[in-house]
Amino acid sequence: MDPVLDLQGAIIARLRADAGVTALVGQKVYDVPPASAVEPYISIGPTSYQEEYTDCIVGGEVFIQVDAWSTQPAQSEVRAIAHAIRTAMRADFTLMNTALVSLEHWRTDYLVDGTSKHASIRFTGYVEEQ
Repeated sequence: MDPVLDLQGAIIARLRADAGVTALVGQKVYDVPPASAVEPYISIGPTSYQEEYTDCIVGGEVFIQVDAWSTQPAQSEVRAIAHAIRTAMRADFTLMNTALVSLEHWRTDYLVDGTSKHASIRFTGYVEEQ
C-alpha cells in the first residue's frame, strides 16, 4: 500500500473519532469533499512522498496538508478547527501497512477567500515501509 494513503486513512479516522474535532465539524472529514459538502468541514489537501533508503530500510518523508473550511463571518471557527486538528494529531498513530516513526506539525496558514475561511495545516511524517 502507498505509505501516504496509509497515513491519510489513519488521519481521517483519527479526526472522525476525536471529540474536539467532531464537536466542531461532526463527521465531515473527507479525502475529497463531495460537491454537496456544507462548511464547516475538513479535507485532505496536497500530499507528497520522498522515498529514502537507509541501512536497508525502505521508508521516507511524507508531507501532508489537512484543510479546515468555514463560512462564518469571523475567523474564530476555522481557527478553532485548526487547533482541534493539531491537538488530535499529537496522539500516537498506528498505521495498517507502514510504521509511522514520527508526525510533526510544520505550519498553519490562514486564508480568506470571499466568504470562505480556510486553514491549511501542514504536517511532516517519517514512515518505514513494511
